[in-house]
Amino acid sequence: MEQFDIPVVDQGALGATLWQAQQARAVVLLHPATAVTQSYYHAFAAYLSGLGLHVLTYDYRGTGRSIAGHVRDCKVTMADWMEQDVGAVTQWAAARFPALPLLAVGHSVGGHAIALSSATPQLRAAVIVAAHAGVTRTVRGAIERARVWTVMRVLAPLLCRVCGYMPGSRLGLGEDLPSSVMLQWSGWTRLPRYFYDDPAMDAAARAARVQLPLLVLGFDDDPWANRRAIDLLMRPLVNAQVERRQFAPSEVGLPAIGHMGFFRKRSGAALWPQVGDWLLRSA
Repeated sequence: MEQFDIPVVDQGALGATLWQAQQARAVVLLHPATAVTQSYYHAFAAYLSGLGLHVLTYDYRGTGRSIAGHVRDCKVTMADWMEQDVGAVTQWAAARFPALPLLAVGHSVGGHAIALSSATPQLRAAVIVAAHAGVTRTVRGAIERARVWTVMRVLAPLLCRVCGYMPGSRLGLGEDLPSSVMLQWSGWTRLPRYFYDDPAMDAAARAARVQLPLLVLGFDDDPWANRRAIDLLMRPLVNAQVERRQFAPSEVGLPAIGHMGFFRKRSGAALWPQVGDWLLRSA
């Protein structure tokens, strides 16, 4: 395991970790979810490394090991994460391992990045885990929908204005986030088709340019990345070769999976080979 920083062209650097494999067949870029640091993915990265895949984990700017100073001083947006941060790790991996194919696994916003990043054509194939168009109205369950509405429409704008950042760690929402990330995300949740309705993103056209094989995973007990919300995200990827797999926890012998559970160790035996085997076939 090797730790280092990857510079971002715009500004700043990404704290990254390389999990090296013996006689590696490919390099896997692991794009994290919002407010989730790379340590959450280390067990999964170690598993893929054991299969013969180099794995690169990292933190987006303003989170984890990629914070320079205080999070309130970070002015990047979620769109910057998907374009600049993902672009930086892709270019780094291509330069470090020019003879190996690049693969990716994207969790939640990491899956959005696979759909929208201009670096995606450098990949051979990618896996999208629990990624969805995060429109508030698609959240399943009245109580959870009301909770998300309150966080996104009330607490996020208020706390970002008062604190200068989103203090997510104090609210049990994962890591603290730059206000510019949180407010852009909040704005997208109000739009009927999420970032596809943001004219500054040109997201539908960008998604249509993706021509990769994509494995898309969803879980029946995920209230956010439910089938409807995944459909909304994936619909503009009209030229990708999409394979969808949907799992009910009971069918794979797990008590729960939800939005975060795929990457927990307890899911390893039941779910990780679904992705590991697919990546090896794609390498």
